[in-house]
Amino acid sequence: MTMTDITKTAALFLALNLIAFSIYFHDKQAARNGGWRISERLLLTLALIGGSLSALAAQQILRHKTKKEPFRSILAAILILHGALATMLALAPL
Repeated sequence: MTMTDITKTAALFLALNLIAFSIYFHDKQAARNGGWRISERLLLTLALIGGSLSALAAQQILRHKTKKEPFRSILAAILILHGALATMLALAPL
């Protein structure tokens, strides 16, 4: 993988996480104001496709869906999956 590929991948990862955080923020504001809500399925899908770190950050910082089950457990499973994948990639021979 070239440095350009790594840079593009990092930029994509950052953008995805910023989008995920902003959508969690929007949902929290809607919850407070009685507005249109984002589905849990979409929130978890954003976490699954790469936004799990920002999903966890938003959950903790915004105090959003911290007690909602099975949402919490599914998000935790996604984080464990991403951690395992990152470890496998880090330890994979070049």
